[in-house]
Amino acid sequence: QVQLEESGGGLVQAGDSLRLSCAVSGRTFSRHAMGWFRQAPGKEREFVAAIDWSGTRTSYADPVKGRFTISRDNAKNTVYLQMMNMKPEDTAVYYCGAHYGMDRPGVRENDYEYWGQGTQVTVSS
Repeated sequence: QVQLEESGGGLVQAGDSLRLSCAVSGRTFSRHAMGWFRQAPGKEREFVAAIDWSGTRTSYADPVKGRFTISRDNAKNTVYLQMMNMKPEDTAVYYCGAHYGMDRPGVRENDYEYWGQGTQVTVSS
């Protein structure tokens, strides 16, 4: 069964950078589309970024366009979220999701079959 584990979260100041990682084990990583979502206290989980299984296409939510970059390293079975110029509004628990065989960067929570347990990101102003 597919297992996902996020890491790299922490406390940063506004304007700083942070990189999150999601390590995947189980079924062949290269055939999984991957996505990042986040959930702030009192809010619903929202889409952040996604990448298809081939790495050809990506998708980003409007609040993070131009600041965040999603990438994947199939040799390491890992997907990354590079976050630049972070803002207090980015504070949330960040989750990665996976869907085997999906060749598109899904932007909906229901697009994904498997989820990690999340990593906390806090941005102070």
